[in-house]
Amino acid sequence: MSDSLWYPKESWVEWTAALPVGNGRLGAMVYGNSRKERIQLNEDTLWTGSPYSAANKGAHANLGALRQLLFAGEYAAAERLADASMMARPRVQMTYQSAGWIFIETRHRPEPGSYRRELDLASAVASIDYRHHGIHYRREIIASAPDNVIGIRMWTEGGERFDSDISYDIEQPFAPELDAVLGEIVCRGRNRAEYGVPAGLDWVARLRVVPDGGAMSVYDSGLRLAGVRGFTIWVDVGTSFVRYDDVSGDPEAATTRRLDAAVARGWDAIRADHIADYQSLYGRFALSFGAGKDDLPTDRRVADPVKETDPSLAALYVNYGRYLMISASRPGTQPANLQGIWNAEFRPAWNSKYTVNINAEMNYWLPDPTNLAACFEPLISLVEDVAETGREVAREHYGTGGWVLHHNTDLWRATGPIDQADPGLWPMGGVWLCCQLWDHCVYAGWPDDLLRRIYPLMRGAAEFLLDFLVELPGSDWLVTVPTNSPENVHPFGASLSVGCAMDNQLGRDLFDAILAAGVEEDESFLARVRETRSRLMPDQIGKAGQLQEWLEDWDMEAREMDHRHVSHLYALFPGLAIDPIETPELAAAARRSLEIRGDEATGWGIGWRICLWARLGDGERAWTVLKRQLSPDRTYTNLFDAHPPFQIDGNFGGAAGICEMIAQSRIGEIRLLPALPKALSNGSVRGLRLRGGIELDMAWSAGRVTSCQVRAVHGGQLTARFGGEVKVLEVVAGAWSRIV
Repeated sequence: MSDSLWYPKESWVEWTAALPVGNGRLGAMVYGNSRKERIQLNEDTLWTGSPYSAANKGAHANLGALRQLLFAGEYAAAERLADASMMARPRVQMTYQSAGWIFIETRHRPEPGSYRRELDLASAVASIDYRHHGIHYRREIIASAPDNVIGIRMWTEGGERFDSDISYDIEQPFAPELDAVLGEIVCRGRNRAEYGVPAGLDWVARLRVVPDGGAMSVYDSGLRLAGVRGFTIWVDVGTSFVRYDDVSGDPEAATTRRLDAAVARGWDAIRADHIADYQSLYGRFALSFGAGKDDLPTDRRVADPVKETDPSLAALYVNYGRYLMISASRPGTQPANLQGIWNAEFRPAWNSKYTVNINAEMNYWLPDPTNLAACFEPLISLVEDVAETGREVAREHYGTGGWVLHHNTDLWRATGPIDQADPGLWPMGGVWLCCQLWDHCVYAGWPDDLLRRIYPLMRGAAEFLLDFLVELPGSDWLVTVPTNSPENVHPFGASLSVGCAMDNQLGRDLFDAILAAGVEEDESFLARVRETRSRLMPDQIGKAGQLQEWLEDWDMEAREMDHRHVSHLYALFPGLAIDPIETPELAAAARRSLEIRGDEATGWGIGWRICLWARLGDGERAWTVLKRQLSPDRTYTNLFDAHPPFQIDGNFGGAAGICEMIAQSRIGEIRLLPALPKALSNGSVRGLRLRGGIELDMAWSAGRVTSCQVRAVHGGQLTARFGGEVKVLEVVAGAWSRIV
């Protein structure tokens, strides 16, 4: 099976050995300790700060001078000016916070060989089993989306009685209230101010303990259970957050209401509804690469250097990625941040924000191909928010219309350039997100309601870009300036530059989406889009045969030849403009760039490289990079991606890369097994989604397709490429059409 993570030993110290559960809003990390279990909590709106504007009023007054310096090649002076006058106020953003810890103390010691902790991906139930003094104990943890609570249940197989202490703690000032009659532990507090932004969120953490028999009393820091046959703990955390500009919510009433309902419904009903709801998403897709080492504990499989004899580990990695997506991103919740929804740190790396020069986008590469379109919805909601806040920043920083987003945002939807000019002054984050929204719409088959929802966002981003682009002196080209090729430093020791390759690629994709959408009735606007698109510089091939990253041929003199970002290869993946069949010369240049960069990178950087090698049709190279990602220094024992530290984007990017090995798509065309490595030469997939509203079921053996059928939202002609063959078929809308 490829649907379970399991371990024969307890976890206590390492957070990245704990097992995650989540319902999109609430998350928990389950350690699985039998003596004193700890479960770390998160709630997706528990951030520092309060509603604020990051706009630097009047910053656009310095734009002309900054552009002159950049056009003159005075890069260091340009960065000094930008740092002094163009950055956001404040120039940092807020921080995602932990929601505390639950402790369950039993002082048990498992009998040798009896312990097992497991995360069942098919049911989204985490469990711990062991025997203590001959008695079989079981604990289960779920994060229910239908009931919007976390549930913890512990019991004995034979109904034997036992004792337990239950408590809660959080790294914030709080005064716990303990009630043995109601079985409640309640903590209330205020989030913290940060970087000059005042505190603005009230929060409540509430636990409700329901014992099976026995007695319950209050002790120093929690509730004490004596002589119970089992118990259930219902957990909720809430804040006063309503949206980025509204903190008027009532977490006291909300948490009380949800836990009252949970107690009334009971464990069995909530568990059953949780599994049914989860499986309605998880069950839409199935992937198998045949037998592997499923009988080995998951940590041993990761540690094993010979991955070729364990092909089902790759399927497990995809299934785990889908599990994480369902658990971290549901309609009505915040989108998955740098850590999904799981963070234990008071000051997590990079504030656990939304980094939109790759990481937030990579988080959402997986839902469309693996039939989880509903999980994409929170990203659309985020773009709707930043399209509002980004108008002020576009006006104040650049004097343009439309809206802009730089390389990060947070719960409060700040959109200004943060940190330093290197790397913060990159104004293409909103453009990239809109390109991704359009691709999501293409995957879905252009449904009218989705199209009309995202089009105003795309138009606003295009309006900014149309106003922002300026003519490159001495040419007819239009370029972005100031900009940077995300987080890379060019040979002049600076990041700021002019007209980077990625910007041109993103601009073309956004303008193409505007024209393809067919929604706009303003012909003068469309004419401006067409004319501007024609003046964006095409991709250039440099002296080493590489795809140029910058306007100038600087790649071979760059400070970091092996830089983790491969931004100039956006047009190869996730974009579609560079293609081995349709643009072979550019594809060869992209390959050369990828060779120069090398396969070694951070966790998410390796995930991107898997996708790129797969898109180039090189399955063996993609497999080599995937093996690197599945090694112990890039994957923790709980399969979290090791950037390091943990970032969830590598999980999603690597899983998306495996899907790219199996099938690729363009409008009107699908490619079957385009980059299949020998190690995965046998397998099957059900429910894989392709562009144009197409669903694919396929099986293969010895690297050749043995059966394949598709079902499309729209009828028409479809070209299928596989095994050196090209087959053109007519598909009927809503009906299955057999290819093989």
